[in-house]
Amino acid sequence: MSIDTVLWSRLVTGMTLGFHVIFATIGVGVPLMIAIAEFVGIRKKDNHYILMAKRWSRGFVISVAVGVVTGTAISLQLALVWPNFMKLAGNVIALPLFMEVFAFFFEAIFLGIYLYTWDRFKNPYIHWLLTIPIVAGAGMSAVFITTVNGFMNQPGGFTMEGGLFTAVDPIQAMLNTATFSKVFHVLSSAYLTGAALLAGIAAFTMLRKGVSGYHKKALKLMMAVVMLFGLLNTLAGDVSAKFLAEHQPEKLAAAEWHFETESGADLILLGWLNAEHEIIGALHLPKLLSFLAFGDFNSEVTGLNEFPLDEQPPLLVHYLFDMMAGIGFALLCISMLYFLFVFWKKRNEVNKWLLRIIALGAPLAFLGVELGWFYAEIGRQPWIIRGYMRVEEAATTSPSVRILFFLFSLLYIVLGTVCVLVLRRLFKNNPAETEMEKWMQHVGDKTTVKGEHTQ
Repeated sequence: MSIDTVLWSRLVTGMTLGFHVIFATIGVGVPLMIAIAEFVGIRKKDNHYILMAKRWSRGFVISVAVGVVTGTAISLQLALVWPNFMKLAGNVIALPLFMEVFAFFFEAIFLGIYLYTWDRFKNPYIHWLLTIPIVAGAGMSAVFITTVNGFMNQPGGFTMEGGLFTAVDPIQAMLNTATFSKVFHVLSSAYLTGAALLAGIAAFTMLRKGVSGYHKKALKLMMAVVMLFGLLNTLAGDVSAKFLAEHQPEKLAAAEWHFETESGADLILLGWLNAEHEIIGALHLPKLLSFLAFGDFNSEVTGLNEFPLDEQPPLLVHYLFDMMAGIGFALLCISMLYFLFVFWKKRNEVNKWLLRIIALGAPLAFLGVELGWFYAEIGRQPWIIRGYMRVEEAATTSPSVRILFFLFSLLYIVLGTVCVLVLRRLFKNNPAETEMEKWMQHVGDKTTVKGEHTQ
């Protein structure tokens, strides 16, 4: 096996996942925000919230289109770039991959109905009910694909015979020990990121064009969701840490630079390693790693040195883990600061400094998701299927993988550019205030026509 082709295989897949996860996160997170906005608008009889749902759904459709292309690229790459992986595990992961596609089509059908039935029902709650299968389809799509990643970390549901997986039970493989913690973390971070994105857009618009009722309401609604899912995401991180401590101790040890098995282990934040693997400039929080791992300040945490050198994850995952966790806490703190200003009457919650921080929170949230996925994948190294197949065993031996890298790079540049241009075209010359005026005029005209017809 050529190390060169293994490296290029990693680069192709890493680039694709890095690009796809942006649109996948939007695809999972934003539908819930649309549903919340429309529900609040109906309950409060406030057209600002209805307009939020309308505008967000239009932008959401564009991201779905790009996500379809990148998701298809991933499916193609599994066969082209990782043929030995598919040969071994294809019969195990076929069901969740099929169910993920089914969930997407289920979502897409109801999304089409939702988009083309605005103002078609006398009871507005009927239209809002269409968001439920959209949110469910998006969420289940994430669940099914996450079970595949869970299987790669905690393989099960089969018997190993003659180098092949036999007697496969795909349901048991999907419901592996990693599934709950991973699904919880993926969904909570997607909803957190979706809310942070829409809050950031509202804050950025107010910085550029001034405060408006529409954007002020959008900001307050989304910051409430950021706070809710910021708390849930923190809980999901705690669940994930306890899962790693029990089932993947080498991954947790690498992330925390915990080399020696000991009781009352310190949590290490920041810092760097020298050539002798000595930790320099780090913050040591006494016994906190033991508490995070097992809920007991004096529990024993397995050190990285307990594992063979060729089975230890790269130590750079510490930086990925720290930045991911730091961003999650930062988003939660930003939301708390915002509501402190809301309830503290002497402070203005839409002052420029706070709006700048909230606007910065949107790209930070996506960075946190990217770092989380890279930590998840790099932290599993050297395995592609933990304990059964190494990455270099799974990769293609074809030198053409280098060509694939540049072809897919070109595809993503084109897709990203088109996506940005289309979104700018949709919203740049159609601000919310102007659209609200047109919509109210349209509603008024319809009411007048009905009244004239009755007379």
